[in-house]
Amino acid sequence: MTPLSFHEFKGFRVSGYAVLAAALVVLGLAVLGLVSGARGEETPAPVFFVGLAGMFVFSLTCAGFYTCQPGEARVLVLFGSYTGSVREPGFWWSNPFAVKKTISLRSRNFASERLKVNDAAGNPVEIAAVIVWSVTDSARALFQVEQFERFVSVQAETAVRALASHFPYDSHEDDKPSLRGSPDEVAAGLHHELQERLDQAGVTIHEARISHLAYAPEIAQAMLRRQQAQAVIAARTQIVEGAVSMVEMALRRLQEHDVVTLDEERKAAMVSNLLVVLVSETEAQPVVNAGTLYA
Repeated sequence: MTPLSFHEFKGFRVSGYAVLAAALVVLGLAVLGLVSGARGEETPAPVFFVGLAGMFVFSLTCAGFYTCQPGEARVLVLFGSYTGSVREPGFWWSNPFAVKKTISLRSRNFASERLKVNDAAGNPVEIAAVIVWSVTDSARALFQVEQFERFVSVQAETAVRALASHFPYDSHEDDKPSLRGSPDEVAAGLHHELQERLDQAGVTIHEARISHLAYAPEIAQAMLRRQQAQAVIAARTQIVEGAVSMVEMALRRLQEHDVVTLDEERKAAMVSNLLVVLVSETEAQPVVNAGTLYA
């Protein structure tokens, strides 16, 4: 990483209205001196040259006026040296020889393109992110990096690629984070990755979220079938667990209330019948055994 050699500090500025009032007074005196010198009154040459000097001072003073809008900063550069930044909105005056560069401090959105990368499991996925950022150090944004907006876009795409390689698209373990199943953790990781990369540019990341996530087209159908199979297995597992608990409860209630006494063979038959009824995907058709005419 590039060392942070620039830091923003407050630049010199005074109220533009006060300086404008003084400049108008100088202008009036300069015009009076020029008129008096042109008419040939007493000591015309000194008065005339004083008037010229006043006009020069007024012209030079006007070069120092500028306005600072809300949500922007003016970076002052005097003969190649950074002399400070002005953030306060208003009408100001600073050194007329200083170059006053404008930089926006407002929040901005950056939407990355859909990137094709490999996740932690090696599966090709398509991923994109939306990032909200703003400049918080105008000196670093202008002097630390070349074209900070371009720098943000390149580093954002690099961070998204790096993030995708740290997480699998989907995880089959509840305690393992994934791109699809852990949006908050993934967003926090992306935010940290971006802030670490963009700190040298004087940029602060306010929010970073994954805006698009999908398997690459060449494996999308296969992964869809895999997800469907996993969903079926999970559903059948839950159904079987529920059926076993219901059978267990039925046998326990029959035994507690002494409704009927069942031997092991009849218990096994009852368990089998109940499981068939509860687990079957189609509606069961019961057959009632009413006994025989001649017992």
